[in-house]
Amino acid sequence: MTENNVEQPPRPQRCVIVVDGDLPAGKAANAAAVLALTVGQRHPALVGEPLVDASGCAHPGLIPVGIAVLAANQQEMSAIRGRAIAASCDVVTFPVQGQQTTDYGAFRDAVATVATDDLRYVGLALIGDRKPVSKAVANLGLLR
Repeated sequence: MTENNVEQPPRPQRCVIVVDGDLPAGKAANAAAVLALTVGQRHPALVGEPLVDASGCAHPGLIPVGIAVLAANQQEMSAIRGRAIAASCDVVTFPVQGQQTTDYGAFRDAVATVATDDLRYVGLALIGDRKPVSKAVANLGLLR
């Protein structure tokens, strides 16, 4: 409970970003950043308390549970998404069309022409309880 007696939703226990391991470093970093921004908006409870340094200067809070950034290939992405959704994880997807244009309207239009099962992803973010998230990304290594 908060001081206003309003119950806050529990903080998710795990947050993982999975990026296409074949992307060049800049595009992989872009995919992770885009996903992280959306995760922060969808799960504000993931943001920790502000950090205060020895001079008393406050710095914005960061995620206290950490975010592993893992690599997968294109064929694995849809399967990971499916496993995570089946396990009731929140899944944020970044379809490949998002790195093919800088126009968000064109991005939306391009995604609208592809059926869900045919979408390919440059990245995914999985948020939820530790065990289901871990199971969905089992055997994946860190992005290098």
